[in-house]
Amino acid sequence: MVSAYAELEERMRERLGGRECLYVPSCRFGLYLALRHWCRPGGRVLMSPVNDDVILFVVLAAGLRPVQAPLDPRDGSVDPAAVPESLWHGLSAVLTTNLYGNPDPAPALRGHCDRLGIPLIEDAAHAIGSTVGGRPVGTYGEASVFSLSKHTGAKTGGFLALADPALRTELAAARDRLLHPTRTTAELAHLARPYAEATLRGLRLAGAARAAVRRLGLDEREEIRMPLRADELARALPAAPALDPFHSWVRVDMHDYRLRPGTGRLRRTTRKFARLDGVLDAHRAGTERLLASEYGDANGADREVQPLFRVPLLVGDRDAATAALARHRITTGYLYDPPLDSYAGEAFTDPSPEPRPAAWFARHALPVDPRRADEALAVLRGAGIRPAQPSQLLGGAR
Repeated sequence: MVSAYAELEERMRERLGGRECLYVPSCRFGLYLALRHWCRPGGRVLMSPVNDDVILFVVLAAGLRPVQAPLDPRDGSVDPAAVPESLWHGLSAVLTTNLYGNPDPAPALRGHCDRLGIPLIEDAAHAIGSTVGGRPVGTYGEASVFSLSKHTGAKTGGFLALADPALRTELAAARDRLLHPTRTTAELAHLARPYAEATLRGLRLAGAARAAVRRLGLDEREEIRMPLRADELARALPAAPALDPFHSWVRVDMHDYRLRPGTGRLRRTTRKFARLDGVLDAHRAGTERLLASEYGDANGADREVQPLFRVPLLVGDRDAATAALARHRITTGYLYDPPLDSYAGEAFTDPSPEPRPAAWFARHALPVDPRRADEALAVLRGAGIRPAQPSQLLGGAR
């Protein structure tokens, strides 16, 4: 078991220029470890409101108060210049998102954190191949978390990367205390799932596949956001920091998020991870074509092209665009609308000091798999989908 962890950790360590890496069963689990280590309960954490709702519940489970940041509506990145000085001074940490692989401005955020003496924690779940300021995303913070469920398609696993290698032993012990034991049934289900899904797709039974996944309890969303269940959440808050009271929220879409992996799962993950460079090349090429289209960010033409996990095209009518793509069997996933401050309300989070850009981006962003760039563009153009322009909003909101 240790040797299997070591192989994965060494490969990731090389990608991050030698930064210490600790294998974890999921990005969300690694994030919980990081928040518990670097933040005292009751602290306030600046984060993106356009983010997976699971991350909001991880922050709450760690005993912390989420504070929603203002965003750049062109790509959904955190906008440090729009954060009031009074808000900076009340923070205990900053949590980046690197949404879809678009890097948050880590150098600027690092500067603010150094000035205030607070940790920067990077959520790089979508950004395993992205760079910012000439460095890999995930090399600016005291800690960073990565997912192997996204680009690699392993559907399990991740890393907690550490700036201080001396913390490895302590955090490995904390990880092991929180892990649930390996379950044979869960291992068999994980190993069989890709074959079952491929068979259903081959039989053109995608709807049946989704229904089967829902029956297995692996898809608990009827809408984009999971049900908040505010009364239950309010009763859970006094028990934080702790994972168990928040388990029903944190586990959504990944019930094995804190399960100790078996050897079969680790072997499959290692094989997937070994092919990552080829996957990143394909994502980078598709990203370049999508961003160069009329739906891309024209202001980002001079930026380095990243191997985005999904490319957030900006469209005027996302519902129509989603329906058009669905007719051609192109699934639109990873939507984060409404923003978390609208979703959770002031009972569970501090709202953004400038919520309009995030709301605009959340409403107009259409995340497209860059490996299907040409197909998606042909469908959108054929359906007459018009691009959305953030310029008017930018003029009034910044």
